[in-house]
Amino acid sequence: MRSSLHIGQQIQDFTLPGGVLDGDSFERRDYTLSAARGRALILAFYPGDNTAVCTKQLCSYSSGMETFEGLDAEVWGISPQDVDSHESFARSHLLRMPLLADTGRATARAFGVAAPGIGVRRAVFLIDAEGVLRWKHVALLGATFQSLDTLAEHLSGMGNR
Repeated sequence: MRSSLHIGQQIQDFTLPGGVLDGDSFERRDYTLSAARGRALILAFYPGDNTAVCTKQLCSYSSGMETFEGLDAEVWGISPQDVDSHESFARSHLLRMPLLADTGRATARAFGVAAPGIGVRRAVFLIDAEGVLRWKHVALLGATFQSLDTLAEHLSGMGNR
């Protein structure tokens, strides 16, 4: 993957370790982009577990999972923390989406969102069912995030392509 991803570009495959809260258990496994084909995918890069804005963002997306599922999409949160940190974060806030560990930041670099000092810029990439990038937003400062409604609007628009 190149760091200058553009709309309409096929996203190259990647695999990251992660996990998802399922009732009382945290199911750990590897997540591979190509295995998610057939549904739209929202990749939400965020700087860190248990930080104020990241917590608000992921709680918002988690509480809106039915909206995403209704649009035949899933959400993956990606940050540099390890899977143990993600498990603690998911349990603390009852997050229902997979959280992936990009500890070496290779995937963040490939998407052009690795940043000195903060590690990873807050960014959202919408990838269609065939693995093509359809929309992206990369924050300069990361003090705010793209809302559930904004993502739903862009996902709805992807159905017309």
